[in-house]
Amino acid sequence: MIGDDGGNQFRQYTQLLIAQKEEARIQLQAEEYDLIAAAVDLDEIEEVNANCILMANLQQASSSGTQTNSAPVYDSDGSAEV
Repeated sequence: MIGDDGGNQFRQYTQLLIAQKEEARIQLQAEEYDLIAAAVDLDEIEEVNANCILMANLQQASSSGTQTNSAPVYDSDGSAEV
């Protein structure tokens, strides 16, 4: 009888460990999805920034013939003046 109780406790403990590992795995997956979503958001922000710089450059280029003082024009990622 005592052996059966010990076996039941061991099974319950094992089931608890399995459940905890499963919960940790689910939590990790949720964090991974959050990171992926953040990376996608960052890519979209960078694309919008590049488009804004491009539009500003196009506007500058189209109006440069009418202005005597022109602001610097930068490449698509904004890192270098063109």
